[in-house]
This record gives sequence, C-alpha cells and structure tokens, in this order.
Amino acid sequence: MSAAQEVRNKETYHRFHDAINSGDLEVISKAIDEFIHPDARFHTAEPIDVTAPQAQRRIWDILLRAFPDIHVTVEDLLAEGDKIVARQTVTGTNSGEYRGMPPTGKSVTYHEIFIARFADGQITDIWGVVDIYSQLRQLGFIQV
Repeated sequence: MSAAQEVRNKETYHRFHDAINSGDLEVISKAIDEFIHPDARFHTAEPIDVTAPQAQRRIWDILLRAFPDIHVTVEDLLAEGDKIVARQTVTGTNSGEYRGMPPTGKSVTYHEIFIARFADGQITDIWGVVDIYSQLRQLGFIQV
C-alpha cells in the first residue's frame, strides 16, 4: 500500500469522526454508508451476528440517547499498509437511559483503541477495545 493511500485512509477516518461528533444520528448514518463497506465485519470479544454498519448504527443510537453531548477526540492515528490504529478519548454527560439505568447527570471520560482495515476507500474490518469499566465506574454503576 502506498503512502498516499495511508494518508487517504487517515483522512477517511477523520471524516467519519467529524460526522460522529456532529451528534446527529442521520449524519452519522450517512457517514456509515459512505465510509464503512456494507459487508464490513465488526470484530468483538463476543461474536455478533450483524455487519459493522448495523453494529455502528446500534452503538451510536444508544450512545447519543445516553450521552447527547458525546465527543470523540482522536489522540493518535497511525497508518500501516491497509490498516489504521486510533487511540481516542471519549467524553460525555449521561443525560439519558443507559444500559437499563436511569440518567445520572454525571460526566465521563474514557479511552478506546480501534483498528480499521480499508479496501477501496472504505472500512472493511473494525476491531476495538473500549474502556467500558472506567465508563461504568464513573457513572456509579460499578463500585470500587
């Protein structure tokens, strides 16, 4: 893969996150259609029976209802061949139901790392590690 393609993959990833940070589910859905291949796979610790676009739509629907002011900051973005690796910080205020719990009004800051594989300008595979423990602890759902 050329250096120019690696730069394009990084630009695509940034454009996708610009849409995410819009806070508008319709804008996010259009970005999912544009940037994620319809048959892309979302690799998780627990196998899921949905495509990456389906998973992303569900995730952002849940997160935007729970954290309407959610914001994802890409701290580091590295490209190597057909993959990028992103280290991100997520912030938001829990003002909607989340994981069956009522809103807490608490703000959270947590971290995540994603790897995305690209082909023909679209994401074809996504792997991720999200610090859900930290998120749930800050919300008071987990006591230390």
